[in-house]
Amino acid sequence: MTTESSERSGLAWFLKGMRGIFSLPALILMTSYVGFSAFAVEAGLTRGQAVAMTLGIWALPAQMILVGSMLGGANIAASFLAVTLSSIRMMPMVASIMPEMRTKKTPLPVLLFLSHFIAITSWVFASLNLRHVPRERRVAFFAGFGITLTCTNALIVGVSFGVVSQFPPVVAGALFMLTPVYFISSIWASAAQPVVRIAFVIGIVLGPALALVAPQFDVLLAGIGGGTVAYLIDRYRRKRGSDRGAA
Repeated sequence: MTTESSERSGLAWFLKGMRGIFSLPALILMTSYVGFSAFAVEAGLTRGQAVAMTLGIWALPAQMILVGSMLGGANIAASFLAVTLSSIRMMPMVASIMPEMRTKKTPLPVLLFLSHFIAITSWVFASLNLRHVPRERRVAFFAGFGITLTCTNALIVGVSFGVVSQFPPVVAGALFMLTPVYFISSIWASAAQPVVRIAFVIGIVLGPALALVAPQFDVLLAGIGGGTVAYLIDRYRRKRGSDRGAA
C-alpha cells in the first residue's frame, strides 16, 4: 500500500469514527451537556469558562464535581483533589482500550493525546466497535469519534449557554439525569467478564450506603472496596471452577 492510499484509508476510518456521534451514547451525552449548561449558568460561570471546562476536563461527572466545589466555597487545592480523585476511575478504561488501539508503529505521543478523550461514553463506544475495525486503523477510528464528540459538546455548551437559563429547573435536571441512566444500562450490557458485573452490583449497593456514612469519600470507598471484593469473589469463583474441572 502506498503512502497516499494509506493516508486515504486512515482518513476514511477517521470519518467513520466521526459518524459515531450519531449513536445513542453520544446523543444522550450531548443532551446531558445541555443540562450541564444550565447548571453552569446557575453557578455563575461565564460561557468561556464552561466551554474551557468541557474541553479541558472532558468528563461530565468531574465537571459537575468542580462546579459543585466552587459553589461550596472550596479552595483551589480541594477542588483540584476532588476532580483528580474523580478522574482516577478513567485509568482502568485507558488501560483496557489503549492496548486494543496500539500497534508497533503507533507513536506514544499520539496515544497520550487520545487518552484525554477516553471517558465513559467513548469507552463504551470503543469497547463495542473497535473489535470490528482493523487494528492498524483503530487509532484513526477512535480519534474521529473522541475528538468530534468532545468538540461537539463544547460547541453545544457554548451555543446553549444563554438558552438554558430559560428552562424550568426540572427540565434541566431531567436532561442531565439521562447520562447516569444510560451509563448504568450500557456498562452492564458491555461487560465482557463476570467480574465487571459483580463489581457493578456491589458498587450500586455500596454507593448509596456509603453516601450516608461517609459522604465525602463515598465514591472512592465504593470503588476501591467494591472492586476489591469483586476481585476476591471472582478469584474464588474461578478457583472453584478449576477445582471442579480437575476433579
